Amino acid sequence: MFFRKDYAKPGPGIEPDAPEKTGIGRFAEILSLECVTLVKLNLLFLLTCLPVVTIPAAVFALNQVTRMMILDQPVTCFYHYRMALRTFWRRAYGAFFLVGLPLVFSGYGLWFYLSRAAEHLIYWLPFLLCSTVFLLTMLASTYFYGLLTTERSFRTCLRLALLLGGARPLRGFLAALSVYGTLVLAVLEFPLSGIYLLLIGFSVPSLLGGFFIRTVLKQL
Repeated sequence: MFFRKDYAKPGPGIEPDAPEKTGIGRFAEILSLECVTLVKLNLLFLLTCLPVVTIPAAVFALNQVTRMMILDQPVTCFYHYRMALRTFWRRAYGAFFLVGLPLVFSGYGLWFYLSRAAEHLIYWLPFLLCSTVFLLTMLASTYFYGLLTTERSFRTCLRLALLLGGARPLRGFLAALSVYGTLVLAVLEFPLSGIYLLLIGFSVPSLLGGFFIRTVLKQL
């Protein structure tokens, strides 16, 4: 019944003649309307991550559903999450590796060259290169997943994400801080953060990250 009830009927929406809220008010409105769905979504995400190999598809499906909430579209959690898993799994794996591999390698290079830069100044050059790749990938990734929920081609989404990551860094930084920052903090505070991670530790940061970039994507 926990998932079936949400599957059987559309989620709550905003009255069509109600004045549109912005900023914190709008985000609080989404949270109040979708609070139960966000808990269900978080549990679904964790369940589908258990086989490990399904993590890329789960990440994409999570972003797909939270994006629908931001756009004020009716959400039936289990149905839309399952459809995202089944329909967009190719995009999901492509996006995951295009984001994950540069972050891992540039992050390692950043640490490696920084630890040696004090001894040899020449190491500052590869350090700056790794820093640039790491930062741009992190900023672009927030736009990338949002763009992939549209009907644009994968290549177009990648190109636009890189452009937006460099041209609109503030929104990307706030989104990245919401997603990556909260995750790192929760991991560092584990097991105290266990309940948070179980109930809303992935769905709410995804919603908040998407909320920060919503106006930029709307302009496209």
